[in-house]
Amino acid sequence: MWFKVRLLAVRRFQTARSYNEFEHRRSLCYSIGVNKLFRLGVLGSGKGSNFAAIADAIDAGKIPAQVGVVLSDVEGAGILAHARGREMASQFIPPGKFRTKLDEDAERGYVAALQAARVDLIVLAGFMRVLKGDFLRAFEGRIVNIHPSLLPSFPGLESWKQALDHGVKVTGCTVHFVDAGVDAGPIIGQQTVPVLDNDTPESLHQRIHAVEHDLYPKCVAALARGEISVLGRRVLWRKS
Repeated sequence: MWFKVRLLAVRRFQTARSYNEFEHRRSLCYSIGVNKLFRLGVLGSGKGSNFAAIADAIDAGKIPAQVGVVLSDVEGAGILAHARGREMASQFIPPGKFRTKLDEDAERGYVAALQAARVDLIVLAGFMRVLKGDFLRAFEGRIVNIHPSLLPSFPGLESWKQALDHGVKVTGCTVHFVDAGVDAGPIIGQQTVPVLDNDTPESLHQRIHAVEHDLYPKCVAALARGEISVLGRRVLWRKS
């Protein structure tokens, strides 16, 4: 089995005056090749409903993949119970001393567990820790997340409440690659949700969450089939 992400710098600029200028001027191409059965590593902190939707899609033959391991930073997380119920490998790894990120020991533990499981793609399913440095370098271009807004609008926490407070008429969810920014990586797919006049933060969040269960499996399936490539910030879908 192999999974390869090739990062090709089509044009390099050594004299860029700032990071933003460099990002604007360079063109990057990620190409993904897949052979044999694709393996997922899933990270989550909560109930695990997005993980369950992905696992159901695998069982239904809609995603040509298998779950290699499920990891959580919360010992009693529902996502671990889902994994155990499906007889999947799962593990609680304490996050360490920080509230919003993994400490160095924890980060090494997560990286080691994912590498031992020989995962090809890391799927964040409600994982409430910001991933940094060594973790991102270990799995560059192979981490995806789902966010409950139409990025780049309303990144960060409680994005459904942000959308409602801002008065937008349409919001939704976004599947994106994970990089060092906050909800800032290239966008793989999006699905819209109308904002109703009588919506509360809870009702809007619930409808977005239902749509996530449709979008996330579709995006993971496309990645597993090798139908995704990235040029700069543009994610291109192609039929296999």
